[in-house]
Amino acid sequence: MAAPPRARADYDYLIKLLLIGDSGVGKSCLLLRFSDGSFTTSFITTIGIDFKIRTIDLDGKRIKLQIWDTAGQERFRTITTAYYRGAMGILLVYDVTDESSFNNIRNWIRNIEQHASDNVNKVLVGNKADMDESKRAVPASKGQALADEYGIKFFETSAKTNLNVEEVFFSIARDIKQRLAESDARGTEPQALKMNELGNEGGQAAQKSSCCG
Repeated sequence: MAAPPRARADYDYLIKLLLIGDSGVGKSCLLLRFSDGSFTTSFITTIGIDFKIRTIDLDGKRIKLQIWDTAGQERFRTITTAYYRGAMGILLVYDVTDESSFNNIRNWIRNIEQHASDNVNKVLVGNKADMDESKRAVPASKGQALADEYGIKFFETSAKTNLNVEEVFFSIARDIKQRLAESDARGTEPQALKMNELGNEGGQAAQKSSCCG
């Protein structure tokens, strides 16, 4: 008897995530920690777009996560807006020691409302939570209040100590998987623009900058 045909893909769901937030809040470090399990205090500045892939097992399903890391600098924002459209989930990242990066979250949310699909999942992430409390500028309660205002989940993370890094990615992936499963059940096609069709407009520059934490 012939063997059954090989499955078309080695995953049940392909989920595209986008990391956004000001430059230097540690987006690239969060991605590196989650995708490669590593951390560095000196990391190259992201120019345009970079991405990593990690496949996880979630509630009996294999989920392929394609995670896009965007440049936070204003001059690259026109590049990154094209990538909002393909995102199924967006992680809004700020630095708990930098109040301006927290205040700018509202601007990033406006960008999402302008460019992303209406049903995109969002999560608020306060990074560098391992830093000494004397350096903290944004209390956790303030982050939670902002998340509550927008009706999204909130996590404090540390790429350095691996605090809540797995949890935040797994949480948003689970919420998106549930939404996609409900779409499949209704027979509607989930919106999933292939980001790689946009081309790799970015890359990385070998300019060192301190980030992470």
